[in-house]
Amino acid sequence: MQKLTKACLILEDGTTFEGTSFGHERSVAGEVVFYTAMTGYPESLTDPSYEGQILVPTYPMIGNYGVPDDEQRDGISRFFESERIHCAALIISDYSFRYSHWNSSRCLGDWLRQEGVPGLFGIDTRALTRRLRERGAMKGKVVFRGEDVPFYDPNAENIVARVSTPRVVEYGSGSYRVILVDCGLKNNILRCLLGRDVRVKRVPWDYDFTNEECDGIFLSNGPGDPAMCDVTIRHARTMLERDTPMMGICLGNQLMARAAGADTYKLKYGHRSHNQPVTRPGGNRCYITSQNHGFAIDERTLPDDWEPLFVNVNDGTNEGIRHKWKPFFSAQFHPEASSGPVDTEFLFDDFIAAMAAARASKK
Repeated sequence: MQKLTKACLILEDGTTFEGTSFGHERSVAGEVVFYTAMTGYPESLTDPSYEGQILVPTYPMIGNYGVPDDEQRDGISRFFESERIHCAALIISDYSFRYSHWNSSRCLGDWLRQEGVPGLFGIDTRALTRRLRERGAMKGKVVFRGEDVPFYDPNAENIVARVSTPRVVEYGSGSYRVILVDCGLKNNILRCLLGRDVRVKRVPWDYDFTNEECDGIFLSNGPGDPAMCDVTIRHARTMLERDTPMMGICLGNQLMARAAGADTYKLKYGHRSHNQPVTRPGGNRCYITSQNHGFAIDERTLPDDWEPLFVNVNDGTNEGIRHKWKPFFSAQFHPEASSGPVDTEFLFDDFIAAMAAARASKK
């Protein structure tokens, strides 16, 4: 059994929490954020949108169903959302040293150590979450004895460039050709597209796709401040002058808005969970969504030819936009939702329908 070592989580306001290590033992720094999902820690840890963040699940027991192996299917991990853990550290209340699940191949602690990611348990995550809700997301650091590190703000740099694919990769053999701009792509977006008669060309965040022949453009999720992705915004702005269908998710929603001329801003502590309710403006049907973002669109700055597509029921923030007559739309939440829920996966079908209509209009 691993020897238990004490370490501290220190917030930038001086608040300190002492815990016990169950991961890799090194000091790290990042932005401390919480998420409220009850399950899905393998997917969350490998979500590139958590790059540079110290992740705090509010559900008290973590690790009870272990970690699956990295089985590949069609060149994509079957269970993970990317090829590695992206968060800087994991902070939990109760760690389950014993795990059991049909697809588990190792314990969470072993996986963290293999990936070089610290993990602390025995932290009062209720008190920590309350602190973050009161003060907002804060810089923090996990410090082991004798190894201090400076605070670090991942939003101050272009971390999209760190998580985007470094090369062009093609998938599938469907009839619809989609340029997928990888700003920190979750694998389940690929799975959802490939399951819908789509051939995907995955390109880096700064790739010039404005002269590509395709049926649609897809702007992926990703981490950090959308204002850092000026190259992607410029290319998207060029495509908005045309009629090629375009869809965005999460960061892709914010990039589409900025390309259209709207502004974005940083939320107090963000939306990170699998249980966020959203509705369409003027409607009364509620969708339960998975979310992971720290920035949002300022609806007041949307141009006249754009309108909100979804709104967050909890705080009234924007959850998606669409052009009033061109085939452009986006969602702030994750309709691909891995893990769960899948209330809004129909948006991928809407994207396919937009490409089919655009193709038919050319005949």
